[in-house]
Amino acid sequence: MENQSAAPQPRKAQLEAFNRLLDILDELREKCPWDRKQTMASLRHLTIEETYELSDAILKEDLPEIKKELGDVMLHLTFYAKIAAEQGAFDLADVLNAQCDKLIFRHPHIYGEAKADTEEEVKKNWESLKLREGNKSVLAGVPASLPSLVKAMRIQEKARGVGFDWENQSQVWEKVEEELSEFKAEFNKSELTAEDKAKATDELGDVLFCLINFARFLDLNPEEALEKTNLKFIKRFQYLEQASSRDGKNLQEMTLAEMDAYWNEAKKL
Repeated sequence: MENQSAAPQPRKAQLEAFNRLLDILDELREKCPWDRKQTMASLRHLTIEETYELSDAILKEDLPEIKKELGDVMLHLTFYAKIAAEQGAFDLADVLNAQCDKLIFRHPHIYGEAKADTEEEVKKNWESLKLREGNKSVLAGVPASLPSLVKAMRIQEKARGVGFDWENQSQVWEKVEEELSEFKAEFNKSELTAEDKAKATDELGDVLFCLINFARFLDLNPEEALEKTNLKFIKRFQYLEQASSRDGKNLQEMTLAEMDAYWNEAKKL
């Protein structure tokens, strides 16, 4: 039988569900000791955790888990607005209306007379409008606390939005090879001094930045690629641990060749 709950709900039902969430949050904020104690600062690290859990569910393509994690993130967003309303700063209506106004302003090709027939034209318009809003730099909107790999992606995307980019992927790959050579020159020494390590670190950063740039030209997401490799490594290593344990072996006492045998089994599986 077809799952009726999977069908999109009418707009009225969606609004009723959102209103129910707001009513429950109001009641919890008034009656629950834990909810009453929360501040924006105390919720911050929990919100970050929930966002990563949502990200994990998306990578696993686990739709039931995505639904659950979306609910957790939604609760946090409404909670921040609730706290702000109690402080007389703004409420949820202010948040949503401000977002609607921003979307309309930044999409003049939909709500105005501007032309943008491609994704690249939309991005260029977007960055230009953000500067008109008062941003002093195209890169000002990149959060300082972003993980470095994701930050590099966002920096490159924003620079590309105003036309600062390579013309083709072959140029980017030449730059990757150039940076790899410079990195190799720094670490390919019998002994590394503190100054050598500092230079090698700098060159390694250039290599990674260029590889991210090349991935962008191929329309690949390097953060997603690396996380999938992380998950693959974890799965294979855990097989190595479990299989060797079943055979009565201790990892600390095994040779690399013995571990490689289990690793290759894991790859075949």
